[in-house]
Amino acid sequence: MQMTHIPFGLSDWSTIEQTEHKGETGVAYWKTQTFGDIRVRMVEYSENYLADHWCSKGHILLCLEGELITELKDGRCFTLTPGISYQVADHAEPHRSKTLKGAKLFIVD
Repeated sequence: MQMTHIPFGLSDWSTIEQTEHKGETGVAYWKTQTFGDIRVRMVEYSENYLADHWCSKGHILLCLEGELITELKDGRCFTLTPGISYQVADHAEPHRSKTLKGAKLFIVD
């Protein structure tokens, strides 16, 4: 990832409109900023959220609140709690998110 042509700026996430994305169960609420080819999001998952697809997009993801379980298509599972992050490249391991308690994340992709 190369970050170019992005002047210094602040993002007040409380002013960014959220969009709703239904999962197989539950719902995700995204607040999204785009800087060139880089997408930055604050994402909140409801309780009992399960993604409706396997994702192959690369991410750097930080858990801010709650608990997130990231499942890899090969069967491995990883639990993120506040302060834990993961990173994965584009087209590396397909993954999906689920949570029983809900979670709030900061994601760069």
